[in-house]
Amino acid sequence: MSTQEIEIKVPQLGESISEAFIGEWYVKQGSYVAADGKIVGLETDKATFDIPAPVGGVVSRIVKNVGETAAIGEVIGFLTPAEKPAASPAPASTPATSAPTTAATAPAKAGAAAGGGHVMPAAERMMADNKLAAGSVQGSGPGGRVLKEDVIRTVQSASAPAPVRVGGIRETRKVPLTPIRQTIAKRLVEAQQTAALLTTFNEVDMSAIKKLRESYKDVFEKKYGAKLGFMSFFVRAVVSGLQQFPQLNAQMHGRELTYFNYCDIGIAIGGGKGLVVPILRNAENMSFADIELAIIELAGRAKNNQISLEELEGGTFTITNGGVYGSLLSTPIVNPPQSGVLGMHGIFDRPVAVNGEVVIRPMMYLALTYDHRVVDGREAVSFLKLVKDLIEDPTRLILEV
Repeated sequence: MSTQEIEIKVPQLGESISEAFIGEWYVKQGSYVAADGKIVGLETDKATFDIPAPVGGVVSRIVKNVGETAAIGEVIGFLTPAEKPAASPAPASTPATSAPTTAATAPAKAGAAAGGGHVMPAAERMMADNKLAAGSVQGSGPGGRVLKEDVIRTVQSASAPAPVRVGGIRETRKVPLTPIRQTIAKRLVEAQQTAALLTTFNEVDMSAIKKLRESYKDVFEKKYGAKLGFMSFFVRAVVSGLQQFPQLNAQMHGRELTYFNYCDIGIAIGGGKGLVVPILRNAENMSFADIELAIIELAGRAKNNQISLEELEGGTFTITNGGVYGSLLSTPIVNPPQSGVLGMHGIFDRPVAVNGEVVIRPMMYLALTYDHRVVDGREAVSFLKLVKDLIEDPTRLILEV
């Protein structure tokens, strides 16, 4: 090993974590990375982590490949400190006597794409069949990857019409489950097998909240630097519900029930590597602005895989919002050992009966899944009805009545 090389090691990720899964090398071997730039993404059974470059340099060697596991402290690669390479000079004009490389004369090379992205195998073969030059196809996939559809589009957009030879490619690929996906699968099956899960539904008229947000969104954003969303209303409503129906905030451990005098609310957020559920600690003490700012900050870090393990641990109740993806109705699954989860859904204009007349209102379905071993149906239905009433009359949340 060169004395200049710096070891890239798996850092300490938590007391109970002994190894990590190599999720993605952001920098290929032989490529340059700036100081603090992401080198490699690691995954555990609870969270994802990125290792930044301590200095600018070239990833000289990769020891552990994607899909392999490495112990805490184990070396997975090496970084050689170096200055950022200067930009390549523009190529000299081509002499008139030389034959230029065109899409019709040069076959594609593996891994070469117009944007520097990787060429997928199906796209590579199609480029070769259609005699497309390496780098002549702009990739539209993640990280600039060239897909088969990109090759078809390039051929079809050529000045001279040419048949696209699609062929009969039939591919399969096997990808090992990441630790997070393994844990999700294990816990979901565990919840179904060990808890007596039941779901109750209701619907809520979102007119009042939409009107309130429209009236105060500008002054709220000006004062707090954040938009007034729906989630803060639901968090506050859930906290009120948990305080009145503490069974939803309890957990079964063996032959005992543990009741919590605080509300640690898990908020399901779509992250860069999948769904994560960071916790709003002591949500009962948080204001609307506190909740909105915390969720914005957590969502930003989740997107960049920067949620810490401590922020995912614990939680007494969970809220998940499938409505952001267009869900009309679903049955969420409890995150054990919790006893309840509230599922929010999409807001859609629907005809409803109000005072004997049919009117159009923005409606949302709510779903509460609960552990029937801990929570009786009466408490569950009453909890969800209270959440509905508070959302439909949000001044009660402000007055705490």
